[in-house]
Amino acid sequence: MRESFFDVLKEEGLNRLTIHYSWKNDKFSLYAAKEWDDDVDFSGYNTLFSTLTLRPSSGRYLNDEETVALFEKHGYTRYLGNVKELVRKGRHILMDFYYHRRKDIRCVANIHCDRPGINNLHSSLFIGGIRRHEPDEAEFDVLFDGLNLGRGMAFKNVAADIPLGGCKVTVQMNPIDLDDLDSIGFLAYANDRARNTTGPDMGFPPELSDVWKRNFSPHITGVTNGVIGPTGIPAAWGVYSAVKEAAKFVFGSDSLEGRTIAVQGLGTTGSRIARYYAREGAKVYVSDIDIHKVKELTEEFPKLLIPVHPEKILGLPVDILSPAAMGAIFHEKSIPELKAKVIIGPANNTLKASGQEEEYVLAKKLADKGILYQVDWYHNVGGVMGAYEEYVRQEKADSNALMDRVWRLIGGNTRENLLEAAKLGITPTENAYRIVESKIYG
Repeated sequence: MRESFFDVLKEEGLNRLTIHYSWKNDKFSLYAAKEWDDDVDFSGYNTLFSTLTLRPSSGRYLNDEETVALFEKHGYTRYLGNVKELVRKGRHILMDFYYHRRKDIRCVANIHCDRPGINNLHSSLFIGGIRRHEPDEAEFDVLFDGLNLGRGMAFKNVAADIPLGGCKVTVQMNPIDLDDLDSIGFLAYANDRARNTTGPDMGFPPELSDVWKRNFSPHITGVTNGVIGPTGIPAAWGVYSAVKEAAKFVFGSDSLEGRTIAVQGLGTTGSRIARYYAREGAKVYVSDIDIHKVKELTEEFPKLLIPVHPEKILGLPVDILSPAAMGAIFHEKSIPELKAKVIIGPANNTLKASGQEEEYVLAKKLADKGILYQVDWYHNVGGVMGAYEEYVRQEKADSNALMDRVWRLIGGNTRENLLEAAKLGITPTENAYRIVESKIYG
């Protein structure tokens, strides 16, 4: 049976839901409403109306008790409890749901914390990408993904010294039509309501930024003709810096010449980091579900890049494994099959966990296998550093200065974390959390 909060909103004629949580006293507060009319054309966002002026001709507003009763009426008490448990484990503060009824667009801002963004003098409190999921995916899996990504963004922003809280926007919809300004305007409206600055993540094309920024809102980064360009470029550069530090820690030299490296996923970031490795003389195994991406890259480096079936890439006996695709790939069943000596890559949330304590357990299992693993949010911060540079400085953004800053910060942070974790006798993952969590939780 399909379970979806949005199905309840649809049935009840509602389009907004929030789930607030205070982890300090373990209290939830829910709100559901009809906040705009179904016939609103969001192509008029910020020209005909704004986040402040859009109002329904006849609204409906439910408090916590009424919203809980609504879900009970539809048989969703257990489902709501399961989602609440995800929120509780991760210590998130808000899930913010927006529903476009006519287009069946299901948008959620998964907000982990606001503490770093308070009093930052920017209009955004948060920064985090927007990711598309297929309409037929199980909603609970999408929420699990979004919450973990939002939590990762919170820690990533602190590690990158960015004064913004962590958020990730997940959207269930068909592939975006860049001429459909109603749909794009809706995404811009929902993102601005959440006070988030975003950028296209998996499932959305980079060109979305161009249309979004030109027509609706400046709170999106990664415009294709901008100074910074796609954020996957600084993301790959930063991970490359971290990998060289890890190689020096494990093998005694930061040179990757002659090393064997596996790269899972050849999107903007994965393909670029594979090129960095190949240019340094490493033997690189690559995989992607899109065989055209694999063919294009291996033809560029025919002697150094070797295509591998996606199902076999994680288990290769290599020096370094760089995951650059979906997360939640390291868990109780997959860890025993791993044969890499170092795992550092740009993929988010590679540990299948919904909270820190679960991550500590999995990181320890990796360490017990003799694998050096550093939690990904500590080194894949180059992308958000690029997004922040573009958001704050706009046309004055400096790409060269950014890349230099990315290399120095991420390489230095990784080196210090690995040395300190070894000294304390804990995993690099646990030590990374120890370094930054006070800035999030106090």
